[in-house]
Amino acid sequence: MNLLAVASGGAIGASLRYLLGQSISTRTPGDFPWHTLAANVSGAFLLGLLMTVGVERTTMSEGTRLFLGVGLLGGYTTFSTFSFETIELLQGGAITHAMANAFGSLALGLAAAALGVVLGRAL
Repeated sequence: MNLLAVASGGAIGASLRYLLGQSISTRTPGDFPWHTLAANVSGAFLLGLLMTVGVERTTMSEGTRLFLGVGLLGGYTTFSTFSFETIELLQGGAITHAMANAFGSLALGLAAAALGVVLGRAL
């Protein structure tokens, strides 16, 4: 049953990431991967919030945590795409964009996760 929760959440999360990517890619110029940054930062925030509320504040079931955290948000966020896009930027000579993507993703992701935790504890 846990595997089904993860798989179904992952399908939904990956689909949401695709739709977000399509929406952002058509609205942003240049080669910077704004769509991946947006998915990873928003996913970090949501995971921080979910885990704080789900573990510290409520008795969320294991199946629900697996569906939302591992499945949905795991499918929605993407470290592998972030890594590949950063390498592509480096190989294309866009070193400033590559560094902005790498360091910006790390800093914004950590800040977003921390904000999610703080918000979750404040609820």
